[in-house]
Amino acid sequence: MRILHTSDWHLGRSFHREDLLGHQGAFIDHLLEVVEAEKVDVVVVSGDVYDRALPHVDAVALADETFARLAASRAKVVVSSGNHDSAQRLGFGSRLMDAAGVFVRTDAATVGTPVVLKDRHGEVAFHAIPYLDPSALLEPWALGHRSHQAALSEAMTRVRRDLAARPAKTRSVVLAHAFVAGATPSESERDISVGGVSRVATSTFDAIDYTALGHLHGPHELAPALRYSGSPLAYSFSESDQVKGTWLVELNAKGFASARWIDAPVPRRLSRISGSLDDLLSDRSLTDRERDWVQATLTDVPRPARAMEQLRRRFPHTLVLQFAMAAADPQAPPKPPAGQSDHAIALDFVRHVRGVPATTPESDLLQEAVDGCCHDPDQDVLVGVSVGEGG
Repeated sequence: MRILHTSDWHLGRSFHREDLLGHQGAFIDHLLEVVEAEKVDVVVVSGDVYDRALPHVDAVALADETFARLAASRAKVVVSSGNHDSAQRLGFGSRLMDAAGVFVRTDAATVGTPVVLKDRHGEVAFHAIPYLDPSALLEPWALGHRSHQAALSEAMTRVRRDLAARPAKTRSVVLAHAFVAGATPSESERDISVGGVSRVATSTFDAIDYTALGHLHGPHELAPALRYSGSPLAYSFSESDQVKGTWLVELNAKGFASARWIDAPVPRRLSRISGSLDDLLSDRSLTDRERDWVQATLTDVPRPARAMEQLRRRFPHTLVLQFAMAAADPQAPPKPPAGQSDHAIALDFVRHVRGVPATTPESDLLQEAVDGCCHDPDQDVLVGVSVGEGG
């Protein structure tokens, strides 16, 4: 049996306000091509189909189109919900979709009841474990303590109970959406810690023929049969060096046989560049970055004016501009002396952060801003003195 492991689509997500729906659609096209080219029998999606519990209508339309295309393909589909999904909304119509070969599991009550599919070697039990909220399951499952380890341990107890009742030759695949120890997060995953505890031990999934993990956005091989596929697109600049794609997993008569990585398309690369503004604008080695989404870190002291405007002339897709810490005074600014006006305090802050005084136009703009915050512009005279005190 050939299984294509993917997760964390986050349909509807934007990237620094850039719409990604077209890029996500390109990945879906690629996914369907892989299903046909590699003769995939089952596609497993380990959570976070959507980016939010109330997805945008366009994201819902893309998910609907995706599942319809997969249902019409050669492959069966097994989907579990993630922490970004609304279990109720993603699971709507799941009993009808079962008939089409798209098995969506979002309810904790179904844990321990697998989707059973067959190949020439016999049965494979797919246990799709939805994202489990330890707080919600603390009493219903009598967890004893509130942690992801406790919730998934109980889930796996139910899975193993089911597998023990099946013929010895039955192979097993588990889908789980969790932070498993040994993997490295990026900046774009939502924190799922409970009381500071989020990690789950790899031993939780011992003796399972293959565990398809979701939640972390980078691919990881924690053990030959325990892997994260990661997200199909980069969702933060911390993922700029990650290779995105899917795992093509093969089960033989005995269980896990192999896993091969398949790269996903990259509609637009991410680049992190650093240096002085003049160097970044003139460095010929950066020519191949000009079409990338760019995060630029400037090392200039003082900070140059209109830096983003200048960067975008060469790198039109610059999304993030930041300054190296060396550009700012590492010491905290001195406490303003008594009686200093708000305008003077603002000017001191600009001098402290940028290293040079504000220009005359900047000073005038700050004065307008200060005046705009006051009911009476003449009120900005002395700190702590309000209108009506002393006339």
